[in-house]
This record gives sequence, C-alpha cells and structure tokens, in this order.
Amino acid sequence: MKFQAMSVMLILLASTVFLQGAAKRAMTFDDMLACKRLSDPRFSPDGKWIAFTVKTMDEVSNSGHTDIWIVAPDGSNLRQLTTHSGSSWSPVWSPDGKTLAFLSDRSGKTQIWLMSMTGKEPQQLTTHYSGAGSFVWSKDGKKIAFTSRVYPDCKDQDCVEKRDSEKEKSTVKARVYDELLFRHWNTWWDHKRSHIFVMTIDTREIVDVTPGDYDAPPVALSSGFTFSPDGKELIFTSNHDKVVAISTNNDIWSVPVSGGKPTLITTKCRDRNFKGNDTSPQFSPDGRYLSFLSMKREGFEADKKDLILKDMKTGKFTNLTAGKDINITSYQWPPDGENILMQVDERGRYKIKQLDIKNGKIKTLIKDGYNKSITISPNGETFAYIHQTTTTPFEIWVGSLKTGKSKQITFFNKDILTNIDMNPVEDFTFNSKDGTEIHGFIVKPPDFDKKKKYPMVYMIHGGPQGAWHDGWHYRWNVQMWAAQGYVMVLTNPRGSTGYGQKFTDEISKDWGGKVFEDLVAGQKYVIEKYKFIDKDRIAAAGASYGGYMINWIEGHIDEFKYPFKCLVNHDGTFNLYTDYLTTEELWFPEWEFDGVYWENNKYYDKWSPHNYVRNFKTPMLVIHGEKDYRLDFGEGLMAFTALRRVGVPAKLVIFPDEGHWVQKPQNSRFWHKTVFEWLDKYIK
Repeated sequence: MKFQAMSVMLILLASTVFLQGAAKRAMTFDDMLACKRLSDPRFSPDGKWIAFTVKTMDEVSNSGHTDIWIVAPDGSNLRQLTTHSGSSWSPVWSPDGKTLAFLSDRSGKTQIWLMSMTGKEPQQLTTHYSGAGSFVWSKDGKKIAFTSRVYPDCKDQDCVEKRDSEKEKSTVKARVYDELLFRHWNTWWDHKRSHIFVMTIDTREIVDVTPGDYDAPPVALSSGFTFSPDGKELIFTSNHDKVVAISTNNDIWSVPVSGGKPTLITTKCRDRNFKGNDTSPQFSPDGRYLSFLSMKREGFEADKKDLILKDMKTGKFTNLTAGKDINITSYQWPPDGENILMQVDERGRYKIKQLDIKNGKIKTLIKDGYNKSITISPNGETFAYIHQTTTTPFEIWVGSLKTGKSKQITFFNKDILTNIDMNPVEDFTFNSKDGTEIHGFIVKPPDFDKKKKYPMVYMIHGGPQGAWHDGWHYRWNVQMWAAQGYVMVLTNPRGSTGYGQKFTDEISKDWGGKVFEDLVAGQKYVIEKYKFIDKDRIAAAGASYGGYMINWIEGHIDEFKYPFKCLVNHDGTFNLYTDYLTTEELWFPEWEFDGVYWENNKYYDKWSPHNYVRNFKTPMLVIHGEKDYRLDFGEGLMAFTALRRVGVPAKLVIFPDEGHWVQKPQNSRFWHKTVFEWLDKYIK
C-alpha cells in the first residue's frame, strides 16, 4: 500500500511537471490578433492620472475598436473611460485638468468630444460637416485648434457640404486632375486641403486660420501645430512650394488666431536655409524659445533631424544637436525647460535620451527595446512612455527623470503572453566586403534545441532608410515567423537608420551596391557561425524596399554562397522607370537616383531589377495591395509576369482592398497562411 501510494504520488508529480512544461507553446495568429495595442499616454495636469488608448482587433467585423483608459502613475486605479460602440482616441487634457478632450466617430464623422472628469456623459464639441482631426488646447483652455479637410475655395461648411452632395449624386465618378500630387499612400486626392480651424469654446465660433490652397500640416513628413504661450498666435507646419510632389520644404509658420496673413518663421540662419523638412514645433515652458526638428538638405526625406531653438526675443536660431550624430524621432520639453527628452533611433533600439540645453550633454535614460510616445509629469520628476520588444507588445511604463529607473504599470497582454514560448532577439555583428561593421538580430524558434538543424528566413527591411528594431510588429511579427519553426535573421545593412548619418546616406544612388554586399556577407556569416541553421533550407523575404531587394536578389542569386530555395516579395519595386511615373512622392526617387530619368537614367538603369529577368530562377511569392499608391501594384504584376514567362515557379496574391500594408484582420490571417505555406513548401 505504501509503495502504491508513493507510485501514485510520483505519477501525479510527473504529470504536473509535464503539464507545466507543456504549458508553453508557439504563438499563433489568434494570439497576435488578441494582443491589445496601447498608445498615446498623456499625463494629467495634476500628475495623478495617465490617459491612454487601447485598440482591440475584431476579426468578425474585420476592423479595430479603440477606447480611452486612465491609470495612476503607480499602476493603480486602472479604469476604462469610454464604452461607446464608436471608437474614441487621441485624449488631450484641458489645461485645468477638469476635462479630457478626445476624437470619436460615435456620431458618424470624426468629431472632438469633451469628457468631464466628474463622471458626466461626454459632450460633442465640434459639429463640423468636414469632421475634425488632430487638435490642441490653448494654454488658457479657452480655445481649441483642430484640422479639417475642406475645399480651399469654399468660404464655409455649407459650400463644402453642397459640393460633396453633388459629387455623391452624380453618376459620373471620373477623377480629374491637372497637377501633382493627385494621390497619396492609399487615397486619391479629393481636391480638399487640410486646414487648421480655431474654435472659441464658449461661443463655438470657428475661424479657418489657414485659408489657402495648401495643406496645414503638410501632406507628408511634417506635422504639428501649437498655440503661442499668450494664445494670440498659432504656430503650424506647411509646405507652400508650387509642386509639393517634388518638395520636402515643409516650413514653420505663425498666424494670428483671429485669422490673417501667415508669417514664415523658418527663414535663413547661419548653418541652413531651411529648404529641408522642418517639423514638430513646441514652445519651451517659459515661452522664450520655439523648438522644432529640422533637416538641412533639400529634397532628402531621411536627413539628420537637428533640434533647433529660435529665441523669440532676439530671433536667433541655435542648433542644439550640431556635431551630434544622432537620429531624433521625437522630443518633449520638461517643466523646468532644462533637459529635453528625446526619442532616438540607435542600433536597433528606440532609446530615450536627455539633452541638457545649457552644456549640450546627452544622457541615456532608457536603452533597451522600442520606446515611444513620451509624456512628462507636471512636477518634472517622472515620465511615461510606451515600451515594447520582440517578445512583449505595447505597454505603459513610468520612469524617473533623475535615475532613469522605470517600471511597467499596465499588463493588458500578460494573460496572452504567459503561455507563449518566445525567444528574445540576440545581437550579432559582422564585417561586410569592404570591412564595414554591420549589425543584426537573430531570433530562434520556440522549444529551440541547438543540436537540431532549422530552416532560416532572411528578412530585409523597408525604407530603405529604416531599420529592424527590438520591437513588436503586427504585420511582420518576427515571433509569428519563428513560431513556424524558422530561425529568423534580420540585418541592418547600409542605408539603415540608427548607425550614423553617413551609414544612412550610403544607399542613395547605390540601391543594389554596398547594401547588397552587406546582405551577401550577412547570409554567409550567420550560416557559418550558427551551426543549427540548415544551409540547404533558407529563404529570404522583404516588403517595400525589402521587396525591391527580393527582386534584385532574384536577378543576382548566384552571388550568394548559399542559394535561397524561395523568396517572398511584398509590394516590391520591379522597374524603377515605371515606379517613378506611378509613385506620388517624387522627391524620393529624384534624390535616390539623381534626378528624373529622362535627363539622367544612369542609376535608374543600373539598379532596376527588370533588367535582370534573364537570371531569374528562384521560386517567388509576389504579394501586392491594389490600393498601394506608393509602389503601384503594377510592379507586382510585372514581377509575376516576368517570373512565369521565363518558367520560374511563382504565385501572385493581390489584395484589392489593401494599400502598402495588409491591415484588415481577415486579410492578415490569409496573408500569414499564404506566406507560411509558401515557405513550408520549399524549406520545411
């Protein structure tokens, strides 16, 4: 009996251990879809609350739903503020902290709503026919400025409504244009412009302060507008060049809140003429300085962003980051106006750094993961931000400005992640053909056994002035790929951001040159270093510029020591000539390939994959969104046609309702299923 009892105990113990060991599993698409997407944290003026948004995806409705929540800085008193069937987002506290303004589509069109923190039902503030977009409060809380899309020649909303109604009733749906830019990303231009309106809250009086045939903020690259400290002026960004399709000249302007002629703020100074992209205007807490981010080179969208101050008393400009080779993506002033917090792209991480405006010294506060959306407490002691890594989706963290120590205060995705087996990124470096050091990540599949051999997928990022980061992604989620049993390799070759401006610059006019050598060297390095990679089962995949590179690799496959068994090309350029004539932001190819091709076709011809069809031999999956106006879906059609015409196995997938990215949940599920079936066919 004693032996029997012990046997039962041992069996139960073994079963428990087995169950505990089996609890961890590979991530599924359902897991990824179920993860909540947190964003936009905002400290309340009294520092007692942080408002933020939570987006939940729903596959049945094929869309997402966003609500506003609040939480105390210590993580207590978490509660949901909005529960309407319509989405609510972009929470912004009134200066006195008694009201939370936000955007919502609950009444049909997107409008600004006001929620009293006493618990009353939200009230609709704007009833603009054209709806409302991004907005800001004046410092005294008496006015709100917001964006809305209107016909520039219409003097009032009745005119806008009448014209829209006439277009809707007409059976002729022809689109007619006589100028550039006529479409952008996934939308055809409707002949409207983004204008900024200022509303006096008590009277509901509205003034269009940017009533011209231009967009404020601009169509691309630049954003942001703010009231002056005294509330008399509105500072905004706009591009007034004649042809915005070939211009990155986004400037900072000022206009009276009562309306009037705008005044250009970004005039010439000692080190620049402000013909590049200027963005993100903010005032220092004492109102003396206007700060903004500025790119020096005209026509180049990936130039270094310098942090510029303009002394509003003397008119003098000061470059706070002169001589500092850093890539700032956003920044925030602290209450004391002494140490600006910056979000900096650096070596595969989005770090939070502190810049002392007096001595220019930079201190790193948060160095790991991908960190964004910084908000600073009113007392200047703490800051909140969104933190993520490749193993953890977006959550809110709070850090100390004094020590840099931080802690997680929300755990929306904890229950989902508890049972998922994921391996973090591991950094590696290697030397390219010319000796340049290249940085990359490797991610191992779940239940990894170093004694086994695994197939490998080599992922190539877009941009090309972009980078792979230690961050969570909902479209190209490296853990979803690793969960299929693949070793994932992600390198940041020449052209990538976060490794110095010279490194970024090296891809322009050299799209298939040094960057390709980096990729060739990287593939050889990882296969020979990591013995668990099966060299006979490898594939490569990329989107946007990554898709272009897949097309380039297809025509230069023999330059790799270890041949790829298959390729995945999402929204990739195939022909640089046709790409120039179908894309919208023409400044991009004109910078990258040194002008227009009919005047100088040297680089268009040299780096266009369509010239190397005779070398095609590797099976390729080609995916494209029909609403992708950045890289027209004709590029995908051409790639597929060329592949099949020369007898290479290929599959074409076109999403008629998607643009540059596949965003709808049902489409996303199909996309992942199709991609993984393709890879499994050749490398499993």
